[in-house]
This record gives sequence, structure tokens and C-alpha cells, in this order.
Amino acid sequence: MPPAFHTAFVALGSNLDDRLGCIDAATAQLTRLSRTPIQRSHLYDTTPMYLEEQPRFVNAVVRLQTELDPDALLIRLLDIETSLGRIRAERNGPRVIDLDLLLWDDLVRENDALILPHPRLHERPFVLRPLVDLDPGLRHPTLGRRVDELWAHLLPTLALDELPVRLET
Repeated sequence: MPPAFHTAFVALGSNLDDRLGCIDAATAQLTRLSRTPIQRSHLYDTTPMYLEEQPRFVNAVVRLQTELDPDALLIRLLDIETSLGRIRAERNGPRVIDLDLLLWDDLVRENDALILPHPRLHERPFVLRPLVDLDPGLRHPTLGRRVDELWAHLLPTLALDELPVRLET
């Protein structure tokens, strides 16, 4: 029997050093975790949330097919961050790379290490806009709404400078 593949969505963000280069390097490493070619959203220049006094981010989301369970995938994401120079200094602070596991199939779970779906996915324009690129009809496992609906609901609440700006690359 062939191994089961699971669909995972991973958010990528960088606001230090060569932002585009960091996103590309992380994407290359994520490719090795997928059993099929990964799909990456467009890249977006975004304003920081939570801790606003820091440089703007480049954000994207990738979809990959993996044999890894969510805990093993999280460990690999943390390893990729470390390999690219991530230092965890300040919560929500500047970072060379940030990888967040957003969704793993339609799994709903919470433990000390990992909450799925990501608990703030629906409030983050830098996550929702790229998710819409990849799969507008994707349903949030607990909210039951499609990501394009979540984006449409969030959009009117955003100030002009909070809108993700698509980068031409």
C-alpha cells in the first residue's frame, strides 16, 4: 500500500536581510518535504501586525503534499528556520524567516506544540490573500467558511496601508 500523502499549507514571511532571497531559500527547502511539486502563491509586501515598529514583510503561502505527520512537519519547519538564520528574540518581532503551519488536511487539534488550524489564520491579511491565490474554495476546518469568504469579510476592515501589495517577480 502506498504511503498516505497529506496536504499542508505553510505561510512564509521575511522582513530582514534579503527578504525575497529568504523566501526563495525557504521555498527550496520546503520542496524537499513534498512528494509532489509544491505550489506557491504570489509574493506580497505586507505591513507588520501586532508589533508594528519594524520593517515590512514579504509573505507567501505554499501548498505541499507530505508523508509527514503534523508534529514531524513542524519540527522540519523549525529546522528550516534555524538553517536560514532565524533567531527567536522578540515575539512577533523582525525575523529573517518565519514558517507557520496553517493547515494539515482538515485536522483540528490543539496541544502545547501545535494548534491546527492556525488560530489566527482568519485575521491575517498576509495569510488569507496568498491562500486565496492557491485555493479560494479551501474551507477553514473550524469556521466552515471558504478562504475567499474569509478574505472578503476581512478586506473592508483593513486600512489602505494594511492591504497586501502583490510583488512582480
